[in-house]
Amino acid sequence: MKAVVCRSPGELVLEDRPAPGAPPAGWALVAVSHVGICGTDYHIFEGKHPFLAYPRIMGHEVSGTVVEIGEDVDLAVGEPVIINPYLACGKCIACLHGKPNCCVRIEVLGVHRDGAMAEQILVPARNLYPANGLSLADAAAVEFLAIGAHAVRRARAEPGARTLVIGAGPIGLGAALFARIAGLDVSLLDMSTERLDFAKGELGLATLDGSQKAAAELVREATGGEGFDVVFDATGNTASVQSAFAHVAHGGTLVLVSVVKDDIVFSDPEFHKREMTLIGSRNALKVDFDHVAASIRNGAVPLAKLVTHRTTLAGTPDDLARWAHEKSGLIKAVIEVG
Repeated sequence: MKAVVCRSPGELVLEDRPAPGAPPAGWALVAVSHVGICGTDYHIFEGKHPFLAYPRIMGHEVSGTVVEIGEDVDLAVGEPVIINPYLACGKCIACLHGKPNCCVRIEVLGVHRDGAMAEQILVPARNLYPANGLSLADAAAVEFLAIGAHAVRRARAEPGARTLVIGAGPIGLGAALFARIAGLDVSLLDMSTERLDFAKGELGLATLDGSQKAAAELVREATGGEGFDVVFDATGNTASVQSAFAHVAHGGTLVLVSVVKDDIVFSDPEFHKREMTLIGSRNALKVDFDHVAASIRNGAVPLAKLVTHRTTLAGTPDDLARWAHEKSGLIKAVIEVG
């Protein structure tokens, strides 16, 4: 089969790879249809991912069609599916408590093991969700939106809660959209005027332009000095995460959606006097995938506006390398495989 392989940082090639072969019991062979390109993929290409062995086939935002099933699999050949790329052990403390998204031994397709920038992939059947009427192009967008949907569900905020999402990348936009779907009063903060213009003009989101004023001043103006009831940080920036503590109202909640490599330092007195709730949000669960798929079907998610760039498997080596540096106008890029 054809596959796009990141041989080493900066080296991305289209190769012939052995086909995966027949699926074992509990697994299915999927013909890949569409793959979204994630920030993680750009980091892998650039050599910035801390826990990755090369060479690697990337790709974890995936849709496809079941072409063969192993024993004890309740899926039909020909079934269009959404792939949940988080492969959990099913036995650790997190899995036993219904949280396979933070499994102790989790393996993410395209990161810890080869992913879906290829013509076929083997996946555990429990990680395949029927698309149920979603186009395969739309189905490939479910995973990245599920990250934000999961974060919003973790926050457990009441409708109307004054909410700030920091970071207008795809994950932040997803969090903002699903916060709005949950009935929260959402504002989006970023340093990029271009991204904020997109969020305001195309998605109808209220915005705070961090390139014009300090974030702390913008938050004071937007909330009368009270802070936001809920703050989501989706920047992946250590300084932003640390600053976000001060944007939270007394009695409020801070949700860390992105991950940074550094230690996070904050003022304990400021944290305690607010009686703040701090929440980590990792990956997503099936309930989040289902919520996202339903929201796409009912038109609550303007997906056609979010997918701004497209390429093919053969075009991916050149296009992904270019998009890693040329970000203007780029929100979400999708590879059309099948």
